[in-house]
Amino acid sequence: MFTRPSKLPGRALAGMAVASFAAVGVALVAQHQFGVKPCPWCVLQRGIFLAVGTFSLLGWLVQARRSLRQAALVIVLLACVAGLTAAVFQHEVASQTASCAMGLADKILTALNLEEFWPSVFMVTANCSEAAAYRLIGLPYEVWSGLLFAGLGALGLIVLSRR
Repeated sequence: MFTRPSKLPGRALAGMAVASFAAVGVALVAQHQFGVKPCPWCVLQRGIFLAVGTFSLLGWLVQARRSLRQAALVIVLLACVAGLTAAVFQHEVASQTASCAMGLADKILTALNLEEFWPSVFMVTANCSEAAAYRLIGLPYEVWSGLLFAGLGALGLIVLSRR
């Protein structure tokens, strides 16, 4: 007969936005209050979290229009894949090198002019091997970041598959 629309997409999108913005907030508190210096890959992941949060929020705002919500979710999923890739690369490759200057992350940040746009968020102050030494509850920050990108991506897939 008459079925009520699911509240999952809206709640999930709102939760994804909050989690993404909160991740950047935690990174900024760690940096500015506890002296955790970010490397280019850390800063790039902040930008990706901001993109995930922004498109999740947009998807939530247009949730009544399924096609627009789905488009926002596809962008969120692509950003989650990019973020997970960045986190894995940082953990497995970049953190093992003495310097990650002018690598891919540095080139992207320079091309987007993010350090000039918002230095308190996007200023790179460490190299990758220095950043690898920082831990949050025993795990490197990039591992937490990768886990959050994976979780957000999984939730995004669930929402995308809902009718």
